[in-house]
Amino acid sequence: QVQLVESGGGRVQPGGSLRLSCAASGSIFSINAMGWYRQAPGKQRDLVATITTGGDTNYADSVKGRFTISRDNAKNTLYLQMNSLKTEDTAVYYCAGGPFYYLTTASVKYWGQGTQVTVSS
Repeated sequence: QVQLVESGGGRVQPGGSLRLSCAASGSIFSINAMGWYRQAPGKQRDLVATITTGGDTNYADSVKGRFTISRDNAKNTLYLQMNSLKTEDTAVYYCAGGPFYYLTTASVKYWGQGTQVTVSS
């Protein structure tokens, strides 16, 4: 089994920055690609960014140029640096992992519990 634990969420003013972390433990050999999703109240859970073990990244259009996904394989940790935050970025952010080289919503096998990000003045 795999456990994904997010941290780093909180409240920030528009234009501010936050860095989310996701620590993986357990049977981590079963994880290949990882990513971040988010879910705002009353909305579906949407892809934010994904990263392969080789470092290939993919971003939702709404966060391109503002968010950066990275991973430290030695520390079994995934990161999401979020800059120039907007009120519409407010959501619960979830860490995700899957067994294939690329991560899609259908291939997510492991989810974290989520961390709240609130962007408000």
